[in-house]
Amino acid sequence: MAHSEAAAVVNGTQVSYIGHDSEVIPDFLAAAYGNIARRLDLSFNHLRSLTGLKAFSQLEELIVDNNLLGNDLRLPGLPQLHTLTLNKNRISDIEDLLEHLQEVTPALEYLSLLGNEACPNQLVSLDKDEDDYQRYRYFVLHKLKNLKFLDSRRVTAREQLEAEARGSFMKVVKPKFEQDPSDVRGEVTSTPYTPLPRGTRDAKNHKGVFAKCRYVYYGKHSEGNRFIRNDQL
Repeated sequence: MAHSEAAAVVNGTQVSYIGHDSEVIPDFLAAAYGNIARRLDLSFNHLRSLTGLKAFSQLEELIVDNNLLGNDLRLPGLPQLHTLTLNKNRISDIEDLLEHLQEVTPALEYLSLLGNEACPNQLVSLDKDEDDYQRYRYFVLHKLKNLKFLDSRRVTAREQLEAEARGSFMKVVKPKFEQDPSDVRGEVTSTPYTPLPRGTRDAKNHKGVFAKCRYVYYGKHSEGNRFIRNDQL
């Protein structure tokens, strides 16, 4: 598929390339806007990799909602990035992602993972409830201690204290189908702790995370799931 600069929408240092079904970040985006972009929106494409981000070293905000990004997601070093939204992708390994973000996004304050398997709420599974989601929050905050917003909710002082005290015990174990089939020892001798249930809850008997998520909209060219900026706090 051919791409051109006309397909991008540019407003000062904000660059949007939304809904073009691209599987990779087009070369022209990096060449034309890599040095100026502070905010980059690549939502509603078919991205499986963010390799082309290397040219965007000055990024402060990155929005890649509604793509096909998975556990092999890797970002270049983005020392100024404070906002990252990865809503509705295919990420299931939360620990691997968080350890990677620790390395490459040291200034990160706003993160959203709604709609991924790694974020255990009812957007991805009806057998998850608010307790599951809260445990996930503690684990994320244990890993990324500078976060101020996670998903659609502000991080509270109480959550920070809980995350510091016991967040390391809230690790979410990867589903069995993602484990190495040859690792028989892991199946037999290892019993890793998981705070999540085995899906035995009645789908009608739940607290419902939707009560907490103030805005979740996946319409074409949506501006949903955007964070409150510092000057609005």
